[in-house]
Amino acid sequence: MKKHITNSISNIFDKFANKKFNSHIQNFINSAYVKLLGLDMSEFRQPQTYGTLNELFTRKLETKRKFDNTNETYISPTDSFVSAQDEIKNNTVYQIKGMSYKLDELLTEHINDNNLDGGYFMNFYLSPKDYHRYHSPYNFRLLKLIHIAGKLYPVNFNYLNKKQNLFIQNERVVAVCETANKQKFYMVFVGALNVGKMVFEVEPKIKTNSKPNSTTIYNYEDIYIKKADCMGYFEMGSTVLIFWQKDMISLENLENKKVKFTDTIGRSSYV
Repeated sequence: MKKHITNSISNIFDKFANKKFNSHIQNFINSAYVKLLGLDMSEFRQPQTYGTLNELFTRKLETKRKFDNTNETYISPTDSFVSAQDEIKNNTVYQIKGMSYKLDELLTEHINDNNLDGGYFMNFYLSPKDYHRYHSPYNFRLLKLIHIAGKLYPVNFNYLNKKQNLFIQNERVVAVCETANKQKFYMVFVGALNVGKMVFEVEPKIKTNSKPNSTTIYNYEDIYIKKADCMGYFEMGSTVLIFWQKDMISLENLENKKVKFTDTIGRSSYV
C-alpha cells in the first residue's frame, strides 16, 4: 500500500536531518536551531560539536541527573509537558481533554488486559526543543514490544484537539512492562510528523516509517530494565503514553505542567 503523505514528508526531513554539511554550514544550522527554539544546552555538549542536525536532536545528557531510586516512586521518562492524565474508565482515555479514544484500539488485539479499567494514564508531549531520549520510569521486566506501523500526523495541541483517534492512527511502539510484584504497565511511544524514526536500544530490528500497515511483535524472557535506563529516542519531538493497571499507582497532579526526566510522577501502591 502507498505511504501516507505524512510518512513521505518525514522521510524527506529525515534525509536533511541526517545529512552532514561542511562544518561552517552545519554550525550555522545547529546554532540557528538552538537559538530559534531556545534550547537549554547546559547539560549537553556545545551545538557545534554535533555532526548533523539529527545528532543534536538525539543528544545525550553529559551530566547524570539525580533521582529517587527506591521502589516507592515512578519517575518521568522524558523532558516533556503532561498534556493529560486521568483514571481509565470503561476502556476510555483522552489524547487531550474533550477528545477521547478507546484504549484497546491503541494497544491492539495483541493485548487483552481487564485490569486496566480503574487504573491511570499519563500523556507526555515532547516538543522539538526537548531532550528526545526516553527512559524507564521504574524497574521492570520487558515482556513484549509491539510495533504498529501507521501515519505520522503532528501531535501538537492543534492536532490533538481536532484529529479524532490521532494516537490510534499514528505509528507507535507498545512496551509491555512487568514489575517485581507481577503488575503491568504499558508504555506507548507515538511517532509524529518529521519523527521518521523511533530507536529502541533493546531491539535494533524495529525500523519505523518503513513498512506501511504492518504489525510486528517481539517477545522476551530475560530483559530487565532499571529505573532511569535509557530505552531509546525520538528523532524529533513526539509523545510517550503510560497506562497503569488499577491499584498500582497514585499519580501526582501534573496535568498541564512541564516535567523533566527523573522528576517523580507518582508513588507505587505496593510499597
